[in-house]
Amino acid sequence: MEALDKILSSSIELFTQYGFKTITMDDIARRAGISKKTLYQHFANKHEVVSETMTWYKNNTTANCECMLQDAENALEAMVKILAFFDGIYKRINPMAMFEMQRFFPEAYKKFREQLLERDVTMVRDNILQGIKEGFYRPDLNAELLARFRIETGLMMLQPTLMVNERSELMSVALELGEHFMYGIMTPSGIEQYKTYKEKYIKQGNATIQATQ
Repeated sequence: MEALDKILSSSIELFTQYGFKTITMDDIARRAGISKKTLYQHFANKHEVVSETMTWYKNNTTANCECMLQDAENALEAMVKILAFFDGIYKRINPMAMFEMQRFFPEAYKKFREQLLERDVTMVRDNILQGIKEGFYRPDLNAELLARFRIETGLMMLQPTLMVNERSELMSVALELGEHFMYGIMTPSGIEQYKTYKEKYIKQGNATIQATQ
């Protein structure tokens, strides 16, 4: 693995686990197994590290979701696979990380939000439109509005709110809100098919949450 990849992958591990505020350039260099001099050859300061790390992470996450959409047999299966994928992410993320990025690295957060609006909202909207055609989602849905609602809900969970204080709560809330969203858009036939996909893709996530409570 090249030095830049080591820096980016190590940075996202530290930021998601411990948040953005307390992590130093020394911490990043140590986790990446490189010298501080090598780190500064790639980035002038921590602000640059945060910005580039989040862009790299967002691109990788979106690429994974796009692969799930392409490989799924229908829109409903794709959505459930993506829910399960993010359950895995929420197991590792510090609930305060996104809030800290917004507060201490506002330019990086703004860029991150713009990427969400540009790519993720479109991805969810297209999934909803496909699911309507397939008969799994209700035909009267406002796909654009609900796609934005779904993305905003995901960001809301990563803010200091009454819903989330601990990592285990984040996992539980993510599953609960994800399922609430799905039941709000599905047709009766979609609900029946959803039960099958949930058993296949999300059952393990539920078992993990119950074990931590």
